[in-house]
Amino acid sequence: MTGDLTEILRIEGGQVLATLIRLTRSFDLAEDALQDATVVALQRWPLDGVPANPAGWLTTVARNKALDRIRRESVRTSKESEAMRLLGDPPVADGDDRLRLLFTCCHPALSLEARVALALRTIGGVSTVDIARMFLVAEATMGQRISRAKKKIAGAHIPYRIPSEKELPGRLDAVLATIYLIFTAAHHAPSGELDSHLDAGDEAIRLARLLVALMPDEPEARGLLALLVTTHARRVTRLDSAGDVVLLADQDRSMWDRGAIIDASSIVDSVMQRGPVGPYQIQAAIASLHSEAERYDQTNWLRIAQLYRLLEGIQPGPVVRVNRAVAEAQVSGPAAGLDLLTDIAGSDGWYLFWSTKADFLRRLGRWDEAVVTYQRALECSMNDTDRRFLESRLAGVTHRSTGTGGR
Repeated sequence: MTGDLTEILRIEGGQVLATLIRLTRSFDLAEDALQDATVVALQRWPLDGVPANPAGWLTTVARNKALDRIRRESVRTSKESEAMRLLGDPPVADGDDRLRLLFTCCHPALSLEARVALALRTIGGVSTVDIARMFLVAEATMGQRISRAKKKIAGAHIPYRIPSEKELPGRLDAVLATIYLIFTAAHHAPSGELDSHLDAGDEAIRLARLLVALMPDEPEARGLLALLVTTHARRVTRLDSAGDVVLLADQDRSMWDRGAIIDASSIVDSVMQRGPVGPYQIQAAIASLHSEAERYDQTNWLRIAQLYRLLEGIQPGPVVRVNRAVAEAQVSGPAAGLDLLTDIAGSDGWYLFWSTKADFLRRLGRWDEAVVTYQRALECSMNDTDRRFLESRLAGVTHRSTGTGGR
């Protein structure tokens, strides 16, 4: 029964919380009420069974718990009185609740990082520890940032609504980044097994579609949608039956969702022809090139490398540089990729920087250096699936190192 509730909260919890925040106008009150409802569910569901509409049940119980909390206050603020009025209405879930909450979290009064972190926590259901891993900061630091962001929303009386058309551009970057990172956390979980949050990918795509419907002429919104759809189309082939990583070169491409890939490619073609392109359009074009190749050896790596160079010119950073290095290595060899991984600021605690560097060293036959570099990667935080893969790679290069007496 606990497993059922955990699964329901993982899939439906974000929508329930978004509805409660709409009703209460308070992040903290909504979160406390949902926690109270979860405790009641743990007590009653084993006896009564799982309700036919568990999300609706949780929303109703949490609404009542929120009312109880407000009634216990001897003096109510005007905001609490308004919450009492709203909570008196039936707690009907609104399909746009998460989109409203997304724009609330992404208000310009908050820093970009705070906006994204708060939205990931409340809408994406991503844990604080996983968000901290995504931003390469300590969990306590991230917890403080999220807490300050909630307080700022409350103190500034930021409204819970989809902004007017003239306000949309000022929030677009944070909204796009948040949807992208919700999907990233789903597609490649920061902790646990790699696919442990996979359902959140569907929610990220739903939010991207809602954003495109809201801003149909915004090419970056369409580019993001194409990127997510293309990437999601390949999800079933990334792990084998044992739950271990299957590299892109070894995946069964006949199992990819070709219909989704074709649809996404048409979006890419339309937005790339409109003039100056943004980072999500470029990433979508790269994803399409990977997906359109019927075999790995037919991948247009030269074009992918060119696109990464373009992307790095407008969005420099360690993630883009590492991905560009992978593409350049496919074109010009691992030494070329290795040259690009020198002195990248902000990459020291990121395992994919070290594991990519270690792979280039492995391919160059520099076994001793590869051993040390894989060990450095394994000192970083990562999910369990990636850790197993890197441990197996470390074992392989260690064997070659000791077996050949070094280089």
